[in-house]
Amino acid sequence: MTIDGALFNPAALWAINILFALALLGAVRMAPWRKFRDTEQLHVFLGTVVALLVLWRMGAPVQLGLSFHLLGVTAITLMFGWSLAVIAASLALLGVTLNGGGGWDGFALNALVCGVVPITLTQILLILIRWYLPKHFFIYVLVNGFLTAGFVGAATGYLAAGLLVASGAYTFAELNQTVLPFFPLMFLPEAILNGWLLAVLVAFKPQWVYSFSDEQSPLASA
Repeated sequence: MTIDGALFNPAALWAINILFALALLGAVRMAPWRKFRDTEQLHVFLGTVVALLVLWRMGAPVQLGLSFHLLGVTAITLMFGWSLAVIAASLALLGVTLNGGGGWDGFALNALVCGVVPITLTQILLILIRWYLPKHFFIYVLVNGFLTAGFVGAATGYLAAGLLVASGAYTFAELNQTVLPFFPLMFLPEAILNGWLLAVLVAFKPQWVYSFSDEQSPLASA
């Protein structure tokens, strides 16, 4: 989701800018920069940023001030962890904005909605799933990848709609007649994209996925 920052008053945008700045600062401080001493990991990270930029550039307007695009951040969070995922999303959004894909007034807003919030949700769900469910390849792909991504995608859509209502740009009744009925449909494409990507990565390049362990490999019991 991409929201037009012009729909929000300056005070709200300043508060959002501060929240994003704190999140980004925390991500930069906690990021495992030593990971990039391995040039392969650095190239994977930079390639992921470019892929995310392209994905986010392919948006479609669904309402004045609101555009839809796939997020893809669940897979990135599972690949790199919370901090590097936030940095990757911020860099991708920077590229989109420089390329004319959005205004600077809504940069921090969209970084939170499309990056920080869904990445944080993914990280929380990863911890809960690890705690309550057994470590298994199919659980990792289907629950961490497929179901988590679908839930995060739909939740992000409702968050964006809630922010538009809070800004006064639309009423709940207006959005309920136009875009809200379609938000559950966002579950499937987001789930398929992330689930398929993770299935391929853990099968052929498990070293690229930080959250995947050998205990979850289908070959672990062989």
